[in-house]
Amino acid sequence: MSAVLVEESAPVRAPLHDRGARAVLALARFEARRLLLSVPVVIAFVAYVAWIVWRTRDSWDGHPVLQDADRATQSMPMLVGLAVLLGAARAVVRSERHGTEHHFSVLVLRPWRRMAGHALSVVPAALLTAGCVAGQFGWEALKAGAVGHGSPAELAVGPLTVLAFGALGVLLGRLTMAAFAAPLLVVVLLFVFVLGTGPSGASGLSWLAPVVATTGPDPLPSDLLGRPAAWHALYLAGAALSLALLAVAVAGGRTAAVRAGLVLSLAATVTGGILQAGGATPSKELTAARERASVHPELTCAEHGGSRYCAFPEWAPRTGTWAGVVDRVQAVAGGSAHDRPLVVRQRIDARYGPGTDAAIPALTGAGQVTVGTAWGGNRVPEFSSAVAAVLVAGSEAAGSELCDGRMVTVMWLSLSWQDDPMGALRRVRLDDSVTGSAIVLSPTDPLSMTEGQTDVVRRLLENPPAGTGARVKAHWAELTAPGVTTARVAELLGVPGPKKADSCED
Repeated sequence: MSAVLVEESAPVRAPLHDRGARAVLALARFEARRLLLSVPVVIAFVAYVAWIVWRTRDSWDGHPVLQDADRATQSMPMLVGLAVLLGAARAVVRSERHGTEHHFSVLVLRPWRRMAGHALSVVPAALLTAGCVAGQFGWEALKAGAVGHGSPAELAVGPLTVLAFGALGVLLGRLTMAAFAAPLLVVVLLFVFVLGTGPSGASGLSWLAPVVATTGPDPLPSDLLGRPAAWHALYLAGAALSLALLAVAVAGGRTAAVRAGLVLSLAATVTGGILQAGGATPSKELTAARERASVHPELTCAEHGGSRYCAFPEWAPRTGTWAGVVDRVQAVAGGSAHDRPLVVRQRIDARYGPGTDAAIPALTGAGQVTVGTAWGGNRVPEFSSAVAAVLVAGSEAAGSELCDGRMVTVMWLSLSWQDDPMGALRRVRLDDSVTGSAIVLSPTDPLSMTEGQTDVVRRLLENPPAGTGARVKAHWAELTAPGVTTARVAELLGVPGPKKADSCED
């Protein structure tokens, strides 16, 4: 019996580090696909997209201010991030749960390389979130009534939040190797961040949270916001990278590159955290700029139809829209008010920063009307009521003191030309009513309607007699005379008068 010895040449192998890198990327692709197709993540993204469609169709009544619209993209990605956190943590502990951890000892990948693959697997979810953010903001920016400027740093918050939450899930899975740890952390984060039990937006500590919402009822010019958005983006990016590299280091990846990356990412996190906390306090320059914008603003003015419209530069494209409302109000007015030149001036109170609702005093100058930075919806009848009050009473301050039958004339001028006059009447009143006495909203000091005035206005708007517009112009002098009663105004306009006499106390 003889044996033949066959000598075979050893196969040519690629360098170990090259095979390891390709294996990490292969694992990252595999885990990313599983993560994106997991039930919590799919539900989160479907809910996210549905929320974008539902909200963005009618947001800001079709007139968004983009320095507010960019911040509106930040809240929903937090829920996506929680789903990614849960999925990433479960992926890390999968081998432990299934009892297959010992099989990985025969593979090329060392434990720390596996952690690197898991950390990279959350990147596609962050990129998909970035696509959703771009779609939402782009939709807002393409609306015909959009004004202002968005911030790339603010838009980056949503994707970076998902990235940081995903990296946190990888680290949590590595540290605990327990399936219950991630759901427990998700519940805690829901209470702290999503349900609003974390620190308030007024303190520098609040900027340690992923999202800091400071949106108020009246948008401010972008240069007056004073939000340290760039430092916050650096803080989130550094935190995400630090968590990912820490997971790799805990798994045994203590190479020079990992250590250097961890030091640099921690430095970026600390730098961004410190500078964003300091930036949360307005500087002297910002405080002075807000004071100037509130007291002596630098506005851009344009002429439309004989009236002058002055706005902050970012709102300059909206002056034509304001002019359209003024023209409609003056078209139904009589006497000299029909073509009286007005000065429409945009005014804000920015001294307390974004997120505050500060009252703006009425102007005392004749023919001057205030307009705010928000527009659409209720703001249209509020502005038209202010214009009508100035045409009838002479000034905003005098209009806010009206208590006689002239208030009926004001509301007719403000609402009769609108597509849904009764709906506009409801929206412009503080209590959303069409009966009884009520406060009428205005960009500055509100107006007041008695019960009798409300009854007459409602009859005029619900079923106006033929020729009401002609009567308004024919009897303009008497309809706008100080002291005219509501009963006399109703008689002149051809509708039944009120059951009660005029009284500001009704």
